[in-house]
Amino acid sequence: MPSFGDYIAARRKALNLKQKDLAAKIKKEDGTRISIPYVHDVEAGKRNPPSDDMIEQLGTILDVPVDILYFYAERMPADLKRFDVPEKQILAAFEAFRREVFAAGKKKKRK
Repeated sequence: MPSFGDYIAARRKALNLKQKDLAAKIKKEDGTRISIPYVHDVEAGKRNPPSDDMIEQLGTILDVPVDILYFYAERMPADLKRFDVPEKQILAAFEAFRREVFAAGKKKKRK
């Protein structure tokens, strides 16, 4: 599985964006733009994935569903952090997730 930074870099390149183009489109919570070195460090794995707000912006800019970005960031999407969910439902959700992930892996091996 690619890292968050690897995924961001690949998607940015697929869209023919330079790191400076990406940096110019992302704002921090205080309204200032992120720096080119920040983008480089995230892509190189020298920084942890950014805040939820920046992940949401990246989803829009890179035209990718934010759930994909949260997956590669190894984080729970912000909207799922707000609910008091019974343990039984949490386990059922992870079981369904594993079924889907492992089923996709088996399909690739068969080809």
